[in-house]
Amino acid sequence: MSTEAPPPGHDEPAGGQVEEQPAPLLILRDGLPEITDTPEALDAVVARVAAGTGPIGLDAERASGYRYSARAYLVQLRREGAGTALIDPVAFPDLTTLNDAIGGAEWILHAASQDLPCLREIGLEPTSLFDTELAARLLGYPRVGLATLVESIVGKSMRKEHSAADWSQRPLPTPWLEYAALDVEVLLELREVLGRELEESGKAEWARQEFEHLIHHVPPARVDPWRRTSGIHKAKGRRALAAVRELWTVRDELAASLDTTPGRLIPDAAVIAAANALPTNGKLLLSTPGFHGRGARRYLESWVDALKRARALPDAELPPLANRTDGPPQVRSWADRDPVAAARLNAARTAVTALSEERNVPIENLLTPDYLRRLLWTPPKVSDADLEEAVAAELLRLGARQWQVELMAPLIAEAIRHPADTRADTSADTSADASADPAAAADEQSDG
Repeated sequence: MSTEAPPPGHDEPAGGQVEEQPAPLLILRDGLPEITDTPEALDAVVARVAAGTGPIGLDAERASGYRYSARAYLVQLRREGAGTALIDPVAFPDLTTLNDAIGGAEWILHAASQDLPCLREIGLEPTSLFDTELAARLLGYPRVGLATLVESIVGKSMRKEHSAADWSQRPLPTPWLEYAALDVEVLLELREVLGRELEESGKAEWARQEFEHLIHHVPPARVDPWRRTSGIHKAKGRRALAAVRELWTVRDELAASLDTTPGRLIPDAAVIAAANALPTNGKLLLSTPGFHGRGARRYLESWVDALKRARALPDAELPPLANRTDGPPQVRSWADRDPVAAARLNAARTAVTALSEERNVPIENLLTPDYLRRLLWTPPKVSDADLEEAVAAELLRLGARQWQVELMAPLIAEAIRHPADTRADTSADTSADASADPAAAADEQSDG
């Protein structure tokens, strides 16, 4: 152990343990740029970006939790030789001139699946992409938030106090703009480090295929989106589900017309409570738990009418308790419905977990969980000799990337050939069976 005295001003805690010093704050290298909100200012930004070199870091700020739409209310970008720009997209019909200036340059984004849809809406479309969050996942970083990566790779800390702000308000406060500018300050540096680590680990081609998939991926429309109402499992029967559907639909239409988030009108908990109680008039409805506030009172007639429609529906038109899909049933029912399929799943779980640890890649990034379940519930009806090829073909048809197919097809084929003990527990829904595709929305992980 070194006996060297601590530097001046450094207080060593009792017990001889040196207290870890916090990372210094990340600061803007070039100061805060003026917000771009006039045609002349945009022309100047376009000229600088066109004259810049190398990849371009981009980010967008939305107003989730405040607005119905997921549009971008601020676009940040940084490129070598062009500096940082903060563009107000509300001030322009679209940003296609900026897209033309970027040309074929590589975009660097963090959690690209969250920002690409709103950037496309304003005329920004990448031809080449690097996602720092997804790269970090493939490399096995335990935490992949932007602030965490900046601290671990760059050695600087970032403030995140404005991440949930209402970016639709104008004017935008200076501290918010500083926060937004910092989000693209180190994307180029992160890309350089993560890109090198991908090459060194042999995962660069994996990442390339994932990024290419992100560029072209369009999330499928959700079936019966009202079933995502929080707490819907508490709905008492099909009549209550019909009431949830009617209330959800009215609330969604109102929220869209007002450009506000549905939960600001009435919360999900109030929808479920009213659906179970089925009050017959406004007075009773307002006495329902959670059914209070301006939105509940102002649109009371709409809520009452929705519940009236639910009560009047014939039994034959009530929604089923579970959403009908073309996919396999929920995993917890496999052991009862098809013990052999449950055994295949157990075998696959063990193998996927081992592969995840061996390759240092999260399970959900090795393969979209729904693809795995579909193949294990209904395997290809081919000979053992042709099974791996058939599994590979089905994975490609479903949307798996080639690197995933090469890793997972042999594993899945083996689980089909040699199922695990059918007495093993299949009721727990582990991370290998997470139901969501991580590329589809802002509260899910990156697509695997």
